[in-house]
Amino acid sequence: MTANTQQPEAHDVAGVVNLYKPVGRSSAAYVYRLRGIFGIRKVGHGGTLDPFADGVLLACLGRATRLFDSLSGLPKHYRTTLRLGVTNATFDTERPFEPVPDAQPAARAAVEQAVARLVGRIEQVPPVFSAVKIRGRPSYALAKSGCPVERPAKSVHVYRLEVLDYAWPLLRLDIACGRGTYIRAIARDLGAALGCGACCETLTRLAVGPFRTDDAVNLDTAPPVAVRAALIPLEEVARRLAESPPSP
Repeated sequence: MTANTQQPEAHDVAGVVNLYKPVGRSSAAYVYRLRGIFGIRKVGHGGTLDPFADGVLLACLGRATRLFDSLSGLPKHYRTTLRLGVTNATFDTERPFEPVPDAQPAARAAVEQAVARLVGRIEQVPPVFSAVKIRGRPSYALAKSGCPVERPAKSVHVYRLEVLDYAWPLLRLDIACGRGTYIRAIARDLGAALGCGACCETLTRLAVGPFRTDDAVNLDTAPPVAVRAALIPLEEVARRLAESPPSP
């Protein structure tokens, strides 16, 4: 008897695809490529990843779009390389780095102390170039129009912030954090604390809750049949979410 290899009807598609987003891609544009692969319009993502960053990006299809809040509430695991002694408006590679006048190399002990102060429940001001809504408009839209406004600090949780390597001007960090934490804001605040400025040079999201880069699918290299096979059914997603409580 021949096995049934037919793809499910579009209206039956519901689940999550753990994607690997390469550097230089918009999260939305990357995820929308799934529309053609699955033949479904209802596609979104559970948590934006900046264009300069790579790593785990969770795509929600069909009824799984109801899980946006649950997925964005999962703890995140990042690796980042900061360049000290520079700054810019975005605190990443989206704009040219601007040398900070008279910036001096920070001692290892000073770096460790500054890092330690950013662990735990902290108050963090989102970057000017972020999707945080100010009077109904994204902060980045106001900034691009030349009208940036003050953003209120938000309480976020940094579970772990570990120095992996430091050799001026590069600082490599391993970060585990909760909902709403901006790694670019960590770079900004570390640079301010050290008095030398800092920007993210690289950023990789290694995991979102139980979803890891080791299991992620790259749309640039995986054939459509492999992408369709990577769909995690709604019931399995619900089970994983139940076993991975959201960030406090």
